Amino acid sequence: MKVVKAAQPPRGLLRWAFRFPIQLYRLRLGRLLGGRLLLLHHIGRVSGKPRRIVLEVVEHGGDGSYVVVSGFGPKADWYRNVLANPDVTVQVGGRTVAATARPVPKEEAAQIMVRYGSAHPRLARYLFPRLMGLEINGSESDFREAGRHLPFVRFVPRG
Repeated sequence: MKVVKAAQPPRGLLRWAFRFPIQLYRLRLGRLLGGRLLLLHHIGRVSGKPRRIVLEVVEHGGDGSYVVVSGFGPKADWYRNVLANPDVTVQVGGRTVAATARPVPKEEAAQIMVRYGSAHPRLARYLFPRLMGLEINGSESDFREAGRHLPFVRFVPRG
């Protein structure tokens, strides 16, 4: 794995495309997205205002938890928000769950990334350099290193 550029959040039309699934959830059409995308409801760490973002589910645990990755690194607003205020709500498909955000340890994140890379090799090789600034050759060691490099969060159901 090689860092080829600093990851930057999308702008312009790409930003609109990334935010479009929020509109599907607003229209109660989240089921159309299946279990691959979740809508995260969280609180802004500075403003205290409600915030929403759609994230890809990297892994779904048997305990009802969902793991996501901050593709733009530890400086992503949603990531810093959930570290400051870990009580969140996630919507996946037609299901809404109150959850607690917990950072995933680096070694566990590395294993999760290997599993993700094995399940979605082309998608991972396409997304990593373009959005995350990481060049991946598709090897297990590269995916493992990417997992150590990027921050992962597990949303664990409360109650």
